[in-house]
Amino acid sequence: MNRLTLVGFQILVLVVTLLAWHLLTTVPMSDGKPLVPPFFFSTPRDVGERIFTWFYEGTIWRHLWITLTEASLAFVIGSVGGILVGFWFARQPLIAAIFDPYVKMFNALPRIVLAPIFTLWFGLGIWSKVALGVTLVFFIVFFNVYQGVREVSPTVLANARMLGMNERQLMRHVYWPSALSWMFSSLHTSVGFAVVGAVVGEYLGSAAGLGYLILQAEGTFDIAGVFAGMFVLAAFVIVIDGIVTLVERRLLVWRPAAADTRT
Repeated sequence: MNRLTLVGFQILVLVVTLLAWHLLTTVPMSDGKPLVPPFFFSTPRDVGERIFTWFYEGTIWRHLWITLTEASLAFVIGSVGGILVGFWFARQPLIAAIFDPYVKMFNALPRIVLAPIFTLWFGLGIWSKVALGVTLVFFIVFFNVYQGVREVSPTVLANARMLGMNERQLMRHVYWPSALSWMFSSLHTSVGFAVVGAVVGEYLGSAAGLGYLILQAEGTFDIAGVFAGMFVLAAFVIVIDGIVTLVERRLLVWRPAAADTRT
């Protein structure tokens, strides 16, 4: 399936979903009421009008920028940390064995429990949200990079050493390419988790951000505002994921196109 056809099917799914949503919330049934109450699910038109109003009046730009900043910092810091520690642990089995139970312990901690602690440590500014997002992103990237480096074929390593490669060359030409596919797989997942960390942090305490905007709408039973915020968040994640995809294609240019389902 070529790229154009794939995009066409993706748009078709969106159109069908919006059409079904519109019909279920606006077309009256035999009792004169729609099958799905608009009070609980709003309507596509109301949600679209709310999004348009936010952008036209400019009220959303500040909130969007704050959430973008928090999510981007969490994504970058968590990803870089996960990559570095993942490589380190994979290349130092003794270190990995020593810290293995502690890594599993910290990964098992519910992040919602950490949010108030980060708020106490870093205050209500962006850094408490960034810290929460980092805890979500770091472990996803760490485990994938760690596994990617460990999955290097012993035969490939033996052949590379036989050709005279030193540790630096092995890292560049063997370990790094092996880990890249695993790494980018985790980065696509981490994009959403970085946003989740930022939004959850805004829910628990903030004066701005998309999470704060959605929370305010929930407090006034503004369902259209809640869905509008969710759609903006979804579009936000898709844009960041698209940027990650462009970087992935640039770095994995050597990989056969058939192996990449996004091409």
